[in-house]
Amino acid sequence: CCESEQTQKYGQKKLIFIAEELTSLATRFAQESFGKQYKQTIGLDFFLKRISLPGNQNVTLQVWDIGGQTLGGKMLDKYAYGAHGVLLVYDITNYQSFENLEDWFSMVKKANEESDIQPIMFLVGNKIDLEHMRTVKADKHQRFCQENGLLSQFVSAKTGDSVYLCFQRVAAEILGIKLNKAEIEQSQRVVKADIVNYSQDTVARTVNPPRSSMCVMQ
Repeated sequence: CCESEQTQKYGQKKLIFIAEELTSLATRFAQESFGKQYKQTIGLDFFLKRISLPGNQNVTLQVWDIGGQTLGGKMLDKYAYGAHGVLLVYDITNYQSFENLEDWFSMVKKANEESDIQPIMFLVGNKIDLEHMRTVKADKHQRFCQENGLLSQFVSAKTGDSVYLCFQRVAAEILGIKLNKAEIEQSQRVVKADIVNYSQDTVARTVNPPRSSMCVMQ
């Protein structure tokens, strides 16, 4: 069928995905799967993904995964130029991955100094399923957001918790669309636990959907 007028109006939006760690977040979003043997991007991964927003409004995200690039890469500024949105992703269990993001943030800002488009930028903490191994405290995350004008999100590529919500929020921010509480909760992922054997009685348990790890929109 034909695309709606709203879809034609919004068209494609360029989203840059920068990961300072071995992550499968882009794969989880694009293919709704998690690869245990995921390898860091070599060069550049690129894909298109249509996402639904309130009011049956759709937007196609043009996702550029440049996590495998180095800061000295010759084409890096070209990849970052003209982005509508940027996800700066780090591993909450790896403090070095968090510290390195300051250089990536500076690169993105410099690359878009002369662009007509100033990207919406999110700081994304991955691996919230490993909260007990966290080395980057939440207050450090929040401080970085406040000092640099970033929006905040926590996700788990492994369980899928808040991954779709993360990209949905980016798209909504780019288009100036506000998500209400019900729409945010609907985007959470239900995570099912493994079957556990208690005294030879096999009981299948389903845990409650994880509470949204999303921080309040700035």
